[in-house]
Amino acid sequence: MPSPHLTETAPTPAAHADAGPAEQRGLDVGLLVLRLAVGLTVAAHGSQKLFGAFGGGGIDGTAQFFGQTGYPSPKAMAVVAGLTETLGGLGLALGLLAPLAGAAVFGTMLNALAVKWGGGFFAPAGIEYELLLVVAAMALTLTGPGRLAADSLLPLPRPHRLAHGAGTLLLGAVLAGVVLLLRS
Repeated sequence: MPSPHLTETAPTPAAHADAGPAEQRGLDVGLLVLRLAVGLTVAAHGSQKLFGAFGGGGIDGTAQFFGQTGYPSPKAMAVVAGLTETLGGLGLALGLLAPLAGAAVFGTMLNALAVKWGGGFFAPAGIEYELLLVVAAMALTLTGPGRLAADSLLPLPRPHRLAHGAGTLLLGAVLAGVVLLLRS
């Protein structure tokens, strides 16, 4: 008689799709915590650009930085970056249009990563902060916001499809690339 240990198999991805209520609640709460941390951090960063909140430079200070780093129309780029970070971050935190919000954060942070590239990994000149936000936004965009999200109240396709997340990340990457190509 074979040992029961030899006939057991590892859980399959389908087993996770059939997660019980407790496991699903844990997943939803974990995604909520991650969305809030990443989204509110990025939204606060955007409000530094837009309003000078939290010791930020506001539009004029951000425009000056953008001009120094080679972006054309630095004041317009400061407004675009500030709005993208603020609205994308809030959308991610709320789970509102989460794939688009995640892609907005992803694309904006790709630009920030490119600007800081070459300064090493660790702060203050390194890329650790930007890289962490890029990866977190990517993960949230691919997984979906969970059930504790504003998207659950909207008539959106259910369940979240990996293709939706991948498509919006591609959009974010293409737009980030276009902006980087404009930079001198």
